[in-house]
Amino acid sequence: MDKKTFDKGVEVRTAVLGKEYVENSLKMVDDFNKPFQELVTEYCWGAVWGREQLPRKTRSMLNLAMIATLNRPHELRLHLRGALRNGVTRDEIREIFMQLAIYSGVPAAVDSFRAAREVFAEIDGKK
Repeated sequence: MDKKTFDKGVEVRTAVLGKEYVENSLKMVDDFNKPFQELVTEYCWGAVWGREQLPRKTRSMLNLAMIATLNRPHELRLHLRGALRNGVTRDEIREIFMQLAIYSGVPAAVDSFRAAREVFAEIDGKK
């Protein structure tokens, strides 16, 4: 493991997903999942998200489309919050999911809109 890339990954992951989420994820590390957490933090967050060729907002928009297409609701909710932290607006999220309906299917978009409404309600204190 490259310590510098890992540390960059922790920094970026925390900025996008929030300090509480990252601290909890790292606190839950055990012998079984430690290599996976290190992989995700170093390569996903450090080596890829840590690159400067795309702004974090763009990366978040891409993630929303890909995660929604893959039907990963837990990760979608997490990345919806991250996207908002990265400056993606609710209007932009809606447009991502509108395009998702055409290219990935209406059922994926239905679930994505549902997840977004739930996250927005939690953020707005309505849930």
